[in-house]
Amino acid sequence: MRNDTTSPISAHVEMAERFAAHNYAPLPVVIAEGDGAWVTDVTGRRYLDCLAGYSAMNFGHRHPRIVAAAREQLERLTLISRAFHHDQFGPFCAELVDLTRTAGFAGDTMVLPMNTGAEAVETALKVARKWGYERKGVPDGRASVIVASGNFHGRTLTIVSFSDDPDAHDHFGPYTPGFRRVPYGDAAAIEAAIDETTVAVLLEPIQGEAGVIVPPRGYLAEVRRLCTERGVLLLADEIQSGLGRTGTTFACELEGVVPDLLILGKALGGGILPVSAVVGDASVLGVLRPGQHGSTFGGNPLACAVGRAVVDLLRDGTYQARARELGVILHARLRELVGRGLREVRGVGLWAGIDVDPTLGSGRDVCAALADRGVLAKDTHGSTIRLSPPLVVERADLEWAVDQLADVLATARRRGLSAASLSNH
Repeated sequence: MRNDTTSPISAHVEMAERFAAHNYAPLPVVIAEGDGAWVTDVTGRRYLDCLAGYSAMNFGHRHPRIVAAAREQLERLTLISRAFHHDQFGPFCAELVDLTRTAGFAGDTMVLPMNTGAEAVETALKVARKWGYERKGVPDGRASVIVASGNFHGRTLTIVSFSDDPDAHDHFGPYTPGFRRVPYGDAAAIEAAIDETTVAVLLEPIQGEAGVIVPPRGYLAEVRRLCTERGVLLLADEIQSGLGRTGTTFACELEGVVPDLLILGKALGGGILPVSAVVGDASVLGVLRPGQHGSTFGGNPLACAVGRAVVDLLRDGTYQARARELGVILHARLRELVGRGLREVRGVGLWAGIDVDPTLGSGRDVCAALADRGVLAKDTHGSTIRLSPPLVVERADLEWAVDQLADVLATARRRGLSAASLSNH
């Protein structure tokens, strides 16, 4: 990417490099404003946001209904200890439960609000262990959880303990025990791994960070059957896949699966603040009693007001339908590029993982070239790029973004550019 050392962009980049820990390696793009699917940098240049905060911005930047809910609540009350009730908490939980009814949740469904996605995953793991000890009869301290290879559930110490990504895992030990990792998409491997200590299976219905990996058809349904048959909880991490991204409210709906615990985050906060939640039946979440788990900010009034606005946006299915309809267009256009710079296209709805021919450059090189053309995307694992534009994106803008990708790939193929020159064409 072009980066004039005298520009305002350089000044911001240099300040971040000097004073911020280097736990990310962002492209030299400095965003100052956002509206819908578009963002504007400090120089006034506009970009189409095709990452959408890893699906946190499902409803775009500054969605008017979400902003209005946040602004109204900011004028009233932002935080009160969970030692007391507040007027947004009960309605938020009730409305989120009602939203899950369309996905098959029934009976005494409950909500445990938290803040970040990783917190919600940790919460689900704690609940599953406690359920195993108190309801299933697993000997205390021996509970095990089955996870999948290629997983990404966050970066807390417990979560990275069962990651097979060296960047996330290595040199952070000693690690939390009690996890068994099996190949993703292999239900038989899960069946073989279940024993008398197994309390849960934790899965992403579609793996996001791994490159939008969609499991074989029938996989989730078979895992659900196995969990039911063997008395094991199914924990579905829908932090990236949930809330409209796949064309359904929750990705589990694609196979008619109802997990025991549904883990939500990212888009639940409307792109305004961190909001997460664990949803499940009272027979599972009910194992927690006062003082055993909590969060100062979890379920705060501002978060609940924003979460209610998000739930309301999803209620009539408009955004889910947009994801389905635009997703068909996105995937059809991307498949046209297979053999013309792309090796593979995966995904569902407005969510795609594309594998770039590595002879044309890395995923980061292609993302840099896209940014030069006004499209923001994110690479992962070398030559893979993730595309997850906001559900509010217009069809013409979406097609324009694919045109830019096609041009980047065609230029690389035509000129035989090296990875280094691709980003400085």
